[in-house]
This record gives sequence, structure tokens and C-alpha cells, in this order.
Amino acid sequence: KTAGFAVGRLVMAAGIVDREPVGVAETFPADTGKVYCFLEARNISRDTTVIFAWIYEGEEIHLTELPLPAGSRWRTRAEKTLYSLEGYWVVEIRDAENRLVDAVEFMVE
Repeated sequence: KTAGFAVGRLVMAAGIVDREPVGVAETFPADTGKVYCFLEARNISRDTTVIFAWIYEGEEIHLTELPLPAGSRWRTRAEKTLYSLEGYWVVEIRDAENRLVDAVEFMVE
């Protein structure tokens, strides 16, 4: 069984303006308050859920579940306050059954 959607874009950003990511980066300064994981899903075969799993230094610390309505394209994002946690981060994109679809890595330093 497939995820029911394809990943068109997956980026980390300092902000979202008009539903688009701004300040896209792979490294963020430690004084960054929040970061945003922006997902553009495509070819969504059915109404489903997408899970953003926030992993810090190898430990899953937060999950964000968001609706993903059926259609050709949908943009959504999850945000996380960083609390100046420096180091290696990963955000895993998972389907409704919690299976890995894609991931994006970033550093806070």
C-alpha cells in the first residue's frame, strides 16, 4: 500500500508568507525562535493524514498530524519552537499508517 500522496517539495524555512516558505535553509542560528517544515503534497489519492515527526539528535520529540485532502496539490506546514536546541534535527514525513514517506534534515548552531 502506498502513502496516497507524492512529495512535491519538502523544505525547512524561517517563515511562511502567502502560504509559501521564506528563508529556506539547511542551517539555522541558535537564536531562531521557530522553524517551519513546509510540505507540498501532490497527487493525493484520498483524504488522509500526514504526520510530521520532529527528531532531535536521534530522539523523536514531537509529532504534528495534519489533514491532507484529496486533490492534485496541497501545501501545508508544521512549526516547531526550537528552544535554542543546537544540533542535528530531522523532520520525517509519514503517512496515516506512520510509514516514512520522506525526510528533511537541518542543523541548529
